[in-house]
Amino acid sequence: MEYLYLHGFASGPQSAKAQYLRQQFAQVGKTLHILDLNQGDFTHLTLSRQIEQAIAWIGDRPQVSLIGSSFGGLTAGWIAEQPQVSAQIQQLVLLAPAFQFLAQWLPRLGAETVAHWRETGRLAVYHYGQQQQVDLAYDFITDAQQYDEAMLQTALPTLIFHGRHDDVISIQASRDYAAHRPWVQLIELDSDHTLGNVQSTIWATLRSRRLL
Repeated sequence: MEYLYLHGFASGPQSAKAQYLRQQFAQVGKTLHILDLNQGDFTHLTLSRQIEQAIAWIGDRPQVSLIGSSFGGLTAGWIAEQPQVSAQIQQLVLLAPAFQFLAQWLPRLGAETVAHWRETGRLAVYHYGQQQQVDLAYDFITDAQQYDEAMLQTALPTLIFHGRHDDVISIQASRDYAAHRPWVQLIELDSDHTLGNVQSTIWATLRSRRLL
């Protein structure tokens, strides 16, 4: 089994969760591979590009477990739907996955900001990995609008960790996702979107359930 980590939106391989899990994997003699989904060009990031990048990494690897954080969690769900790799994906571990992403994010930006973004083609977004404002093309939105989450129906063992106090992606999004998918288990935690205070709990759960 090989393990691939997909970081969140406007984040990077050096994120706290990614590095914590990489260290824990190393302590049990396993490697957690972490993709840089920015690809040196955050401006032209799209969900489709992330999916394609992960598919290229998976290649002919026979067994892969995907761990996805936030937008990376949403990406993981869509990777599992791709026929060229779906048989190779063994399980999903999703950390505060960004289901209902546009429905939750765009209202916070506001109609005026979204309209200006559409007209100009660019929006300055704070990139936590780079610690600066970086332009994001409006193609990010038009691409994401093509993906209907109702189509995420591959019956793959899926474990979701989500904080009850998440004010970035409401835990209700994960509740809704799990409600009609019996292969999905949601673990609700006393945390926020970062899950920073429950990292050890997440790791202990993965270990106890022999998901490694």
